[in-house]
Amino acid sequence: MDKTFQSYDDQSDAAQCGPRLAALRGELAKRGLDGFLVPRADEHQGEYVPKRAERLAWLTAFTGSAGIAVVMADKAVIFVDGRYTLQVGRQTDTTLFEPRDLVGEGPAAWIEANAPKGARIGYDPWLHTEGAIELLKAAAKKAGATLVACDTNPIDAVWSGQPEAPFAKAVPQGLALAGETAEAKRTRIAEEIKAKGADAVVITAPDSICWLLNIRGADVPHTPFALSFAILNADGSTDLFIDERKISAELRQHLGNSVRMHAPGEFGPALDGLKDKSVAADPSSGAAAIFDRLRKPGARIVHLSDPCQLPKACKNSVEIEGMRKAHVRDGAALSKFLCWFAHEAPKGRLDEITASEALEGFRKATGSLADLSFDSISAASEHAAIPHYRVTRSSNLPVKLNRIYLIDSGGQYADGTTDVTRTVIVGEPTPEMKDRFTRVLKGHIALATAKFPEGTTGQALDSFARRPLWDAGLDYEHGTGHGVGAYLSVHEGPQNISKRPISQPLKPGMVVSNEPGYYKAGEYGIRIENLIVVQEAELPGSEKKMLEFETITLAPIDLDLVEPLLMTDEEINWLNAYHERVRETLSRYVDEETRGWLEQATRAI
Repeated sequence: MDKTFQSYDDQSDAAQCGPRLAALRGELAKRGLDGFLVPRADEHQGEYVPKRAERLAWLTAFTGSAGIAVVMADKAVIFVDGRYTLQVGRQTDTTLFEPRDLVGEGPAAWIEANAPKGARIGYDPWLHTEGAIELLKAAAKKAGATLVACDTNPIDAVWSGQPEAPFAKAVPQGLALAGETAEAKRTRIAEEIKAKGADAVVITAPDSICWLLNIRGADVPHTPFALSFAILNADGSTDLFIDERKISAELRQHLGNSVRMHAPGEFGPALDGLKDKSVAADPSSGAAAIFDRLRKPGARIVHLSDPCQLPKACKNSVEIEGMRKAHVRDGAALSKFLCWFAHEAPKGRLDEITASEALEGFRKATGSLADLSFDSISAASEHAAIPHYRVTRSSNLPVKLNRIYLIDSGGQYADGTTDVTRTVIVGEPTPEMKDRFTRVLKGHIALATAKFPEGTTGQALDSFARRPLWDAGLDYEHGTGHGVGAYLSVHEGPQNISKRPISQPLKPGMVVSNEPGYYKAGEYGIRIENLIVVQEAELPGSEKKMLEFETITLAPIDLDLVEPLLMTDEEINWLNAYHERVRETLSRYVDEETRGWLEQATRAI
């Protein structure tokens, strides 16, 4: 219970950008390279990486979860998306690394326009997907340059004190939580790949392997991954490449004889051994190095989407019930925090860190918290306008009267993962704040109450959440919803709800977030986030199979920021019914003081 899951120490220092950039350029010169690509990635191509793989942060001081730098001999650029536009300017030395738009431009377009003719630009083939490298190679060719695969990463050669690879113990996720045995999953997926004409499939995504084998670990911050690689054969047997230090007798017994464990160093030779077989691999998530290794001995490569991602996203009834239970537990902890905050914030003694620490304490007091699901976004005043803000001891702001405070946070519990955002006012809001908050709430309700035909994608629903903001000429620069795992990643695919084109329809059992927002740079930000589960809808007279959402997050929405005159009767009824459910569900799990506060916080309007 004494363990602290979040650090507030400054993890980046822009003053280090100059000497580190110079060191990298020196190493590149030794290798005969004119440039190098530095993605925020590890060998598994996921969002969550161990500290050893934080090469982009080491070089640029930018600590966001997505980005890539292109370093040339005379210039360097860093690409980030709209979530991190403000953050990158605050963290990195922009005189050395010019910020660019990851989505609108991207490194391929920049290389095509800026790479000198004849330049040799290096890349680590373990840190880029096959699909991404093909695009970058094509761009370099148009510029008259060449991409060169590096045997070893040049940053590793100059990073003094680089952390070691993680080796936390891998542990079984029991049937009572997983809802399906690993053997049944392996057999089911093996039949699918066999039907696609493949003899084996290479699985590289940590969440896919953890789901397939019903294991969890602690190799990356806040996400229960056991980092490894796997080859699933058409007979259902599996070769797992995992550090020996992660293995226990309990794990061996759980996996059984059909899962053969090997050292990570044996992964490459195992790929060589597939030379006479048809091997499936996902070019959108598999490292280019894997495809290079398969291609060299002549394996017949079948390009196939990771076969674990969709069944993992469509959670079974046991997993969904676990998620519901986790959200009741988490909602009680969050309500205790919000009650505490309502009493303490007006006194003027709170800041972003003390508030975040208090919420972590309430979650730990449940006795069930395995970790946070990400570093809490505890944001006061203008920091709330930075969607992915992370408070540090140097950035820590006080919580002030008549200003907005936003807390985006979540917990990892053995039965489920949570992610919830609440925005509250300390004191009196301005009319503009109430207008913006209510528009965000209207969009949130529109998505929560949507009914849609089977086969609908998240992109088709995204505008439901944006229309109340669009009606006033407003918008937000992040997606409306991301998938959430069952005691796995707080961000998972293949589903999402955003403007971004995506072909994956929403399916029953998928858990996604519902989080529209509004951000006024330099002043305040607003976001309301609940998790919702896709389920079948019963509509009398319907001619199509219809779907809808069940909201599973339970926590009060700040009524002091709501302007009822902007809401329809249907929207008010939804809010009142939601608050009644919050009150009735959580009251038995909170103390008397919080219970009294809940009565007021969830009153009908």
